[in-house]
Amino acid sequence: MAARGACDPPGASLRRLVLLLALSVSALAAADASGVFEVQRKFTRHGDGREGHLSALREHDGRRHGRLLAAVDLPLGGSGLATETGLYFTRIGIGTPAKRYYVQVDTGSDILWVNCVSCDGCPRKSNLGIELTMYDPRGSQSGELVTCDQQFCVANYGGVLPSCTSTSPCEYSISYGDGSSTAGFFVTDFLQYNQVTGDGQTTPANASVSFGCGAKLGGDLGSSNLALDGILGFGQSNSSMLSQLAAAGKVRKMFAHCLDTVNGGGIFAIGNVVQPKVKTTPLVPDMPHYNVILKGIDVGGTALGLPTNIFDSGNSKGTIIDSGTTLAYVPEGVYKALFAMVFDKHQDISVQTLQDFNCFQYSGSVIDGFPEVTFHFEGDVSLIVSPHDYLFQNGKNLYCMGFQNGGVQTKDGKDMVLLGDLVLSNKLVLYDLENQAIGWTDYNCSSSIKISDDKGSTYTVNADDISSGCEVQWRKSLILLLATTVISYLML
Repeated sequence: MAARGACDPPGASLRRLVLLLALSVSALAAADASGVFEVQRKFTRHGDGREGHLSALREHDGRRHGRLLAAVDLPLGGSGLATETGLYFTRIGIGTPAKRYYVQVDTGSDILWVNCVSCDGCPRKSNLGIELTMYDPRGSQSGELVTCDQQFCVANYGGVLPSCTSTSPCEYSISYGDGSSTAGFFVTDFLQYNQVTGDGQTTPANASVSFGCGAKLGGDLGSSNLALDGILGFGQSNSSMLSQLAAAGKVRKMFAHCLDTVNGGGIFAIGNVVQPKVKTTPLVPDMPHYNVILKGIDVGGTALGLPTNIFDSGNSKGTIIDSGTTLAYVPEGVYKALFAMVFDKHQDISVQTLQDFNCFQYSGSVIDGFPEVTFHFEGDVSLIVSPHDYLFQNGKNLYCMGFQNGGVQTKDGKDMVLLGDLVLSNKLVLYDLENQAIGWTDYNCSSSIKISDDKGSTYTVNADDISSGCEVQWRKSLILLLATTVISYLML
């Protein structure tokens, strides 16, 4: 396995994310293999009563939604990208020789980008306790500039730009509604990973990927508060690492995650998940994010009495599945109806506002005392949210409502439903981009799943522990799994 990071004290054992790459045998490969990289969680979802914990969650989502919902100036097809450093991040190797970088793993982002040397506004330190690294293309023997006339750039611009010359770099620039921004140019280099060759055995491997080299950051992205080296996006754009590998025939364009809030950890899989079986609902076509069609909401088996068009898709409307968002946000009218039915049998409870959350004292079992909330989607697919998930504890006998009023969170998103970690936890969520569908099933995220490669080989992968630890707040993590067909891409 890879060596412990510089910030990891000896003996610290924290829940981690491991990426297992299940590879098929190619003409050049002698045996099936898998690979690993670890991902850590930035926030614990259940509060421990620390001052500022609740406000930190809301501030995180607020910054993220400003980026998620804003119009974007990006030479990658105009997609709106969410580049807020979110809940989960991994340590990867880039270049020859490889250097270590900490990047966010995010289903709301498309491209992989890291901060580069001589960057204007890039943070030089992180309050997370990790050591930041600036990527230097000239310092890597395998790093190459992507010029504006190369296929990667031409495809993402939709053609060659009029001002392009054979030596001009392929640039990118993203401006967000909250005032944050990032700009730079694309490079191609090796991403290093440890390839699993047997039970507990790994060997180094790598693959060439084009990614962004950040030359300038603005706004909150340049803050050292929760700074990372960059973003590793799992969005649908052709510029994403997943799409690049899929286009090269190295991976299936599908992935799944399972976020465990009971024991910590979970699973994040790229590839064909064959167990458990998952029923899917179609993705809304031609949308930059993972938009789905929400038909209605039940509380304790009773449907909310809402206008039939309240969940319609459209500009600044509709429903988005986003694991990078901590909580869940619904339009104000939906929130009021939902809140009233959740507390219908508890008229005696006194609800107080704590850091803009609705909180209350309760000494009983929330699972026994409060109803399930069920979201109904196109294709007769349901998502059931337990009171254990939507009511989170923030001190002894103090619980807070995880569902949030989107009307007070962001102006642009007041009519949207944004379903984050709050409702996705303890479920295996499958993103089938080949068939433009998404689905989920309740699952024990501390157990195992089965994935298969294109040759039909099936691999059982279990949740695991890896010794590490920089901050106590990182103790929640995941296991990442990737089924591929030839070679793949990341190293610790």
